[in-house]
Amino acid sequence: MASFLRTKQAGMQKDLSAGILPGQFAPDEQARYGINSQVSCFAYDPVQSLLALGTRETKFGPGKIYIFGQSRVHKTLDPPRPTSFRELHFVANRLITLDSHNEVATWDLDSSSQNQNQKLAKYSYPGTTCLATDPMLDWAFIGSQMGDVFAYDLDRERPAPFRIPNLWAQHDSRTRGSSVVSLQLHPRDIGKLLIGYTHGAVIFSFKQNEAVKFFEYEVPAGAPGGNGEVAAAARKPRVTQAVWHPTGTFVLTAHEDGSLVFWDAKDGRLLMARSIYQVRVNEPGSSSKAGKGGVPVAPFVKIAWCCKGNPDDTALLIAGGNTVDDPQSGLTFIELGQTPVYATSSWDILAAHFEGKRRHTLQTPLVGVADFCLIPRASPYFAGAQDPIAVLTALTSGELITLSFPSGYPISPTNMLHPSVSFVHPFVQKIFVSSVARGRWLGMTENRNQGALLVTGGAEAPKRRKRWEARNIVQTVHADSTIRIWDLGHGDEIENPAQVQVDVARAVDRYQDVDVTAVDMAESTGEFAAGTVAGEVVIYKWGGNKYFGRDEVKALDPNPGGLTDISSRAEPSLKEGLQPFVLYEMMQGPISVVCVSDVGFVAAGSEGGFFSIVDLRGPSVIYSASVAEFAKPEKKGFLHKSHSSAPAGKEWPVVIEFGVMNLEGDSYSSIACFVGTNLGRVATFKLLPAGQGYTAKLAGVVSVGGGEKIVALCPINADDGKTAGATGPVVAGLREGHQVNGVLVAVTQSEVRIFKPATAKGASKSFDGQVCQSANVAAQDGDAVALVAIFSDRTTRAYSIPGLKEIGKSTLRLLDTERISSAVVAKTGDVIGWTGPSEITIFPVWGSGKALEPSQDTMINPELVLPPRPTISNLQWISGTQYVSPTDLDLLIGGPDRPPSKRMIAAAAAEQAEARGGAAGSSRAGGAAASQEGWGDYLTRQLNERTEKLNIMGDSMDNLQQSSANWAEDVNKYINKQKKSMLLGGIKKSFF
Repeated sequence: MASFLRTKQAGMQKDLSAGILPGQFAPDEQARYGINSQVSCFAYDPVQSLLALGTRETKFGPGKIYIFGQSRVHKTLDPPRPTSFRELHFVANRLITLDSHNEVATWDLDSSSQNQNQKLAKYSYPGTTCLATDPMLDWAFIGSQMGDVFAYDLDRERPAPFRIPNLWAQHDSRTRGSSVVSLQLHPRDIGKLLIGYTHGAVIFSFKQNEAVKFFEYEVPAGAPGGNGEVAAAARKPRVTQAVWHPTGTFVLTAHEDGSLVFWDAKDGRLLMARSIYQVRVNEPGSSSKAGKGGVPVAPFVKIAWCCKGNPDDTALLIAGGNTVDDPQSGLTFIELGQTPVYATSSWDILAAHFEGKRRHTLQTPLVGVADFCLIPRASPYFAGAQDPIAVLTALTSGELITLSFPSGYPISPTNMLHPSVSFVHPFVQKIFVSSVARGRWLGMTENRNQGALLVTGGAEAPKRRKRWEARNIVQTVHADSTIRIWDLGHGDEIENPAQVQVDVARAVDRYQDVDVTAVDMAESTGEFAAGTVAGEVVIYKWGGNKYFGRDEVKALDPNPGGLTDISSRAEPSLKEGLQPFVLYEMMQGPISVVCVSDVGFVAAGSEGGFFSIVDLRGPSVIYSASVAEFAKPEKKGFLHKSHSSAPAGKEWPVVIEFGVMNLEGDSYSSIACFVGTNLGRVATFKLLPAGQGYTAKLAGVVSVGGGEKIVALCPINADDGKTAGATGPVVAGLREGHQVNGVLVAVTQSEVRIFKPATAKGASKSFDGQVCQSANVAAQDGDAVALVAIFSDRTTRAYSIPGLKEIGKSTLRLLDTERISSAVVAKTGDVIGWTGPSEITIFPVWGSGKALEPSQDTMINPELVLPPRPTISNLQWISGTQYVSPTDLDLLIGGPDRPPSKRMIAAAAAEQAEARGGAAGSSRAGGAAASQEGWGDYLTRQLNERTEKLNIMGDSMDNLQQSSANWAEDVNKYINKQKKSMLLGGIKKSFF
C-alpha cells in the first residue's frame, strides 16, 4: 500500500522497476585496481618485460605480489598465510620470493599454469637476511644471521645439501655476531660468490670450496672516515653491502659510517676509501665535508654498480649515505667513467679512477628512499644494472616515483605503467566516476611525446565484447595535482585502455598548495573541469596544442570572478589531448562541486556558499550568487548577484546536475540546473536563450530530508526511466517543441524523494536511521531501472521507482569503513569503493554474488629466451682463471647424485642436435627425441658417446704412432743409402 501511495504522490503512472527480481540484486566483485598495502620490494625482468611489486602486511591487508605487463595485463599472487614480502627475483619463468617468515618460495608464471596462486615450492631458513639468484642458474643462495650461506635447488624445488659456513668466524675467531648482509655472484665467473659480512667481505670459490680473499676495512687514528669523525683510535666500521664491479675486477664495500671502499679483487689491496662527498677518508689529516666532530650520516639503503653497454664504463647509484643536513634528497649518482686497463695501470691510476668524474643527485620528494629498482634495456645480468634507462624508486612514505637514468627527470606513469601502479605513483587522494559515451571515449586517445615503454610483456586474456555503450570513466586525483582519466571497464573488452592526463598545477601556474577538490567530465563532449581548494575552476577541452614543443607559459594577471584564457599553459609534450581552455577564479572558498554539461555549460559551487554557471560559448559567467540569497523565498527571482550580506560558509552546494524536462506548471521543456546543498535544499534554475547566449533564472527551492546533506540528484524520464540529461539531440529538439516528462530523484543522507521540480512535494521514503553515502538511478539489463544506494554500514540496497520499495540488500564487507563516504554508484549499477588507502574495487550490483575471479592473462612469452650469460675474458683465462660452467656449478653444489636439471637436459639436447649437423628437420626431430628421454637414458647415452669418442681417439693415436714409426724407418733407410753412396764415391775417387 505504501508503494502504491508513493506512485500516486510522485505523479508517475508506470512502474519503472518492473521485471527486477530480488534475486537479481547480488553484487559480484568484478575487478580491483591499485595496491592493497605499502610497497616493500619490487623486481623487473627485462627479457619478458614484466614488473613485480611486493607489499607488506598492514591493517589494510596481507602482503601480496602484483605482476604487471603491458596495458592492463596483470596477475596477483596471494600467499596462503598473512606475510610481508622482503625480496623478489625473476629467474627464468619463475618468481622467487623471500618473506617476513624467512620463507623462500617459488611461484610459477608460465602461461601454461591455470592456477593463479600456484606456489611450486617453499622452504623456511632460520634467521634469513638476504637472497641472491641469477637468471641463468637453478640455485638460490640464502644468507643467515648466523653467518652461514645455504643453497636452494630451484629446479628440484628443495634445499641442497651444500652449505658455506661462517667464513669470517673461521678467519677471525675473536669476532662475534658476524651475520651475512649481502650476497652477489661474480658478474662473469659464476664460480665465485661475494659474501658481505658485518665485519668484512669474502670472495668464496665454489671450485676450490674455500675463501680466496678477505676484505676488512679499518679507519686509522686521525682519519675522518665516511662521517668525518676524527678519532684518536683506529676503528672498523661495519659493512652494510658488498658489490662487484661489472667486470669483477674490483669489489666495493659500503660501511655504516658512510665510507665507500674500493678493493682490488685479485690481491685484496685497498685502492680508495671515500664518502659520497670526499675522497681518501681513510688517510689521517684528509678533509671532510662533515668537518671536525662530524655530522650524522644516513645509512646506506642500497648501492648498484651500473654500467653502459660496455661493462668497463661504470657509475654508482646510491640510496643513503648522505648527511642528514643535505638540502638535496634522493639518489646519488657518481660517474666513474671508463675503467683503466688493469694490467697496464698503476695503483695510483686505479685509485684516482675511483675519485669519480662527476656527482649529481636524482632528486625525489623530501622523504627518504626505501629502495630502488633499475630498468635495464635488455640484459638481465650484471645484477640488473647494465644500460638502465630508468629507475623505479620507493619512498619511505610508501609512494613510488620513476626517474630517467641517469638524468633523474621524473617519468609520468601515464600509459607507461599499469593503472594500478599509478595509485601509489604518487598516492591517489580522490576518485570520481563519469559515464562517458563509448564513441566519445574511443576518440580520446592523447598524443604525447614520451620515451620507450617500460613494461611491454604479457598478453591479455580474451574477454567478452562490450556490455554497455556508456563507459565508466574514472578520474583519479593524485597528490601532485595530476589527474589521470581511464576506463574502469565492465568486465568486458576495453577497447581504449589508454589513460588521459591533465596537470592542474601547470594550468593554474602554481605548484604549491594545489589541492584538487572536485572534478567532472561531460558524457558526450568529453569536456572536463577541475576545482581547487583555492577556489579556482580549470576547464579543459579536447583538441590540438598550438604550443606543442614550446614551453611558453605566459604570466597572466589575477582575475577574481572572471574568466582567463589559459591555452598557453598547455603541456609542451602533449600534441593532442585535454588542453586547458579557461580558468574561472571564483575565489569564494574551496570548490565543493563542479558539473559539466553536454550542451556547453559548467556549474560550480564553493564552500564559501556561492554558486556560478559558466557558458562556454562566450565563454562568460551567466550566473553567480550566494546560496543564502537565492534560498530565501523573497529572493526567488534574484539574478546576477555576486555578493551577499548573509554569513558565508553555512550552506553550500554539494551536488549539481543538468537536465531537460517540463518543470512544475510549465507546458514546455527547458534546460534546468539542479543544485543540492549540504542542508538538504534543492534549487532549480532555468537556462533560457537570450540573444546570442543564455540567462539563468531561479525557478524554485525545496527542502528535502530535514536538513540532511543532499547525496544525489538524478533527473529521469518518468515514462521510461532513462536519464533526462541535457544532451545535444534533446536540446536541439526543444526548438521543435519536443517535451520531456521528467521527475527528479533527490537523495539525502536520511531519505529519498521523487518529485516534479521545482517545488512539488512528491513521494518520499526514510532510510530508517541508516546514513546514505552515495546513490544513483541505475539501469538493469533491459529497460528497468532502480535506485541503488550505499550506506555507512557498508550495505548497498536497491529501491523500486516510483514505489521506493526495497528490492534487495547486500553487505559489501570489503569496503573500507573510513572511506565509505567516497564510494560511487555509477549509472550502470556498478559500485566503486575503496578497500584501503590505495585500492578500489568494483561491484556490479546486478549479478550472482560471485567473488573476484583470478586473472587469466598470459605473463610468459615462450619465444623470448635468456641471452647467454657473460663469461670470463680470454685474458682472464690465460692468466689462470678457471672457467666454471653452469653444469660444473650444478655438480659442485648439487653433488654427483643430483639428477640433471631441466635446463641441463634441454641444453644437452640442443648441443646434440647441433653436433649432428643434418638437415633442419632432422635436427628438430633429434632435439625433440632427446628432450623426451629420461635422465637415466640421457646419462647412459652420454657415457656411451664419450667412450666411443675415447676409442676413436685411441685408434687415432695408434695410427699416429704407426705412421710415425714408418716415417722414422724411411728416414733411416734414406740416411744409410746416403752414407753408402758417400763411401763408394770416396773409394772410386781414390782408385780411379
